[in-house]
Amino acid sequence: MSSQICRSASRAARSLLSSASKTSRFYSEGRAAAAVVAVSLGGKLPLLASAYGRTGSSNVARQWISGALAIPATVYMLQEQEAHAAELERTFIAIKPDGVQRGLISEIISRFERKGFKLVAIKIVVPSKDFAQKHYHDLKTRPFFDGLCDFLSSGPVVAMVWEGEGVIKYGRKLIGATDPQKSEPGTIRGDLAVVVGRNIIHGSDGPETAKEEVNLWFKPEELVNYTSNSEKWIYGVN
Repeated sequence: MSSQICRSASRAARSLLSSASKTSRFYSEGRAAAAVVAVSLGGKLPLLASAYGRTGSSNVARQWISGALAIPATVYMLQEQEAHAAELERTFIAIKPDGVQRGLISEIISRFERKGFKLVAIKIVVPSKDFAQKHYHDLKTRPFFDGLCDFLSSGPVVAMVWEGEGVIKYGRKLIGATDPQKSEPGTIRGDLAVVVGRNIIHGSDGPETAKEEVNLWFKPEELVNYTSNSEKWIYGVN
């Protein structure tokens, strides 16, 4: 009996997921309901329903069974939400002074938006040379380090944080190779830049670097958490 209930609940949950809008309110209410019911009843709803059925109260039994079905359905939906959240990551992207001066801000942002990534932080700043040195600290032994820091601090930089599934790795693909002449057509550098010294954009190259750079350029309160209306069309479950 319990296995049939679970199978029915799973089918019901999948149907509900495909038709319901996954708003934050929907999930927060579902999480609260699941927690209260699970703690207070300890997963004994099917047994209680059976007991009520033996006393002849079929309506009450059906109500208890409906409740039993709701628990695995809610749990299934919460697991889907948590799995989706775990797949999302954030990366740091900066449009360098040459990209800003050439008027490429909207072009670069639109490429990330069209891919389906979500902008969660943005600001325009003129970094000091000391700040640029912190950003490029891993290159401090390279002969071009000083010139690189001079350039980053030479004008306005558009600093951004983008969120999405695989955004760190695929963000690098959107950007293209460090040397624009080795970048594939269709990439930002392949289409919009010519030489290494003016390659218009920076992107984190891995999860640890992304975390470090986001924390360097942004305060926690500058990062926004929100659900985009387009997410169900990008990450929808069929």
